[in-house]
Amino acid sequence: MKKLILSWFVAGSMVFSVSAQEAKKVEVLPVQAKSTTATADGSQPAVVITPPANPNAPEIVFESDVMDYGTVDYNGDGVREFIFTNTGKEPLIISRAKGSCGCTVPTWPKEPIMPGAKGKIKVKYATNRPGKFTKTVTISSNAKTASKRLTIKGTVKPKPVVATDETMPVKKVTEGATPVENQ
Repeated sequence: MKKLILSWFVAGSMVFSVSAQEAKKVEVLPVQAKSTTATADGSQPAVVITPPANPNAPEIVFESDVMDYGTVDYNGDGVREFIFTNTGKEPLIISRAKGSCGCTVPTWPKEPIMPGAKGKIKVKYATNRPGKFTKTVTISSNAKTASKRLTIKGTVKPKPVVATDETMPVKKVTEGATPVENQ
């Protein structure tokens, strides 16, 4: 019995020794940036590790980040285009474009934009809401700056009043009156 216990002890020690040696073979990778953020409950802060930036990554550069619609007619043309260029060295892929509300609907190219090529993001604003507006569109891509915010602004004119029979003033003719023709 003593030999059995001794055998188990020796085998366990060997397993522990081998696993301890393998645990020491941890590879440490360089990290570009490390930041911490405090938590609301005061517990230990979270560590965020940022991988090194790809120097060849695509870059999305817009001709303008703000589109001023000016004054638009009620139910008028609410479509405008943001023109951009991929100034990076790899293809640009736009994965998502999201308006700040349902009245702002973007459409974007689904195919990759090659380095040096231009593309456009169309934004349609619902012009059935009179008054001033300022809305945003957030672009998500594989660019060095993964998220980009575009702004649209302008003023929609009030809804025009259309005269109908109910809204037109009516002159009442009293009995016995003689109509007079316009001369």
